[in-house]
Amino acid sequence: MQLNQFKQYLTSKLQEKYPSTEIESFFYLLIEETLGLKRIDIALQPAISIPDNVLSFLKSAVDRLEKQEPIQYIIGSTHFYDLIFKVSPNTLIPRPETEELVTWILETVSAKNEQQKNLQILDIGTGSGCIAVSLAKNLPNATIYALDVSQEALKIANQNAKDNQTNIHCIEADILNTQNLQSLFKGLTFDIIVSNPPYVRNLEKKEMQPNVLENEPHLALFVNDNEPLIFYKKIAQLAKQQLKEEGLLFFEINQYLGPQMLNLLQETGFENNLLKKDIFKNDRMTKSTVKSL
Repeated sequence: MQLNQFKQYLTSKLQEKYPSTEIESFFYLLIEETLGLKRIDIALQPAISIPDNVLSFLKSAVDRLEKQEPIQYIIGSTHFYDLIFKVSPNTLIPRPETEELVTWILETVSAKNEQQKNLQILDIGTGSGCIAVSLAKNLPNATIYALDVSQEALKIANQNAKDNQTNIHCIEADILNTQNLQSLFKGLTFDIIVSNPPYVRNLEKKEMQPNVLENEPHLALFVNDNEPLIFYKKIAQLAKQQLKEEGLLFFEINQYLGPQMLNLLQETGFENNLLKKDIFKNDRMTKSTVKSL
């Protein structure tokens, strides 16, 4: 089968489930991943024959796409903050909104002229390591700790750090066991703590795409409706103990719970609490400073 024929095959199989622009994106991603060909190569040589072993994988990928499995899991990677990250069903697929959180952190560090400082940074619920590794790449003198409850996620985060020529310190721990964490971090304080914890309430499942619901890890997505801020409470309490004076706490949050988050942060003892919208105009992240003693 030639490239142009495979494109027709892909389109015929998926046109009832995906918009044409997304199908085209799938085509280029799959061909670049399997044959290493860029768009310009494909445009110049549309009649290239696909080797049988590659065609077998591509047809399998189409079958998986028909079942609405995310393309990132099929090819095993995704782009985030100009880096390539391995992903698997044990990790969430990084979102553009999380890139905005990384940008906010880096802009804050830059504004304080601390880009070259040996900052101590903790990323809680690291997943694929997208936040931790992106920060490590852009703050080469910082020491980055990446915590997750999932051993499988930490393996991927550690591999992503190596693949992107950075170093992070992976920690397997349950953030809800705050007492254990305080002993774990005894004698260690941080300039910045950041987290993108589970925040989707069960009642919001109906708003989600089937490919997310059926494929991405629920452990990293959902919280009970009656305790939607449980992870934020625990992390804020830990951050109050473990942040240095004037240390910063950053969160990615549920778009519907912005005011509640600001109240929680104020009640926990943080000041200069800011709520920031994402590119889609939804409340999506917060920045707070630990109160000086």
